[in-house]
Amino acid sequence: MENYTMEGRTYRYYGQEAPLYPFGYGLSYTTFRYRDLVLSPPVLPVCANLSVSVVLENTGLRDSEEVVQLYLRWEQSSVPVPRWQLVAFRRVAVLAGQETKLSFQVLAEQRAVWAQDWRLEPGTFTLFAGGQQPGQKTRAPSEVLSAR
Repeated sequence: MENYTMEGRTYRYYGQEAPLYPFGYGLSYTTFRYRDLVLSPPVLPVCANLSVSVVLENTGLRDSEEVVQLYLRWEQSSVPVPRWQLVAFRRVAVLAGQETKLSFQVLAEQRAVWAQDWRLEPGTFTLFAGGQQPGQKTRAPSEVLSAR
């Protein structure tokens, strides 16, 4: 095999076509609300790590767990990249009516792209935080926050 490209071979590279059952698909016995997505620093040096925080609130009547997912999308990469890439996730138990603030680190290596070797490219990227992939359609409401 000489062609190792993933374009058209995995849902991450299908373009605008969404997979039938994406990562994080499912239902819950409660509802969650995300707010206060903060990226620090707001302007990131190319080789620096990114600190991310988000507040997760259980707005339902039952205690439950949520899988908080962080996805990264490159805006102008010089090589083909996924529509978005999972860079962090955490299963969190939240009591009914309570909220918790979560912190994540997105390492510089997680933003690297493959162009005959791994490299960090300058430019803009968007980070998504929520209980599902960006743009995913589900039967249960779930929101995804984004920041550039």
